[in-house]
Amino acid sequence: MSHYRWADVQNEQINSAIARRFITGDSVTVGRFELKQGGVVPTHAHANEQISMVLSGVLRFTIDGKDTIVRAGEVMQIPGNAAHGVEVLEDTVVVDVFSPVRQDWIDKTDTYFKR
Repeated sequence: MSHYRWADVQNEQINSAIARRFITGDSVTVGRFELKQGGVVPTHAHANEQISMVLSGVLRFTIDGKDTIVRAGEVMQIPGNAAHGVEVLEDTVVVDVFSPVRQDWIDKTDTYFKR
């Protein structure tokens, strides 16, 4: 068993609009993103199933070419290997849960933010 405080988890500034903190268990990764309005997560795909819970703000998810607006209090489920991207419509805090573990985050090989 482990106990965490988000404020104590190392913050990774991905770019000027995206900051991430994450923890990893045996079979899941949980990430907390702080996203600034106008930011973009470029279209990408990964084998991990993803559940995104918007805590505050508004995001536009584009999944397999279909747009969905997700607001505070709403959740988006993204199947593994589905091509998806995100546009940040308002400053947003979102918690993402991934299964299996995001090994690419651990290894620092998730280069899709740099496209």
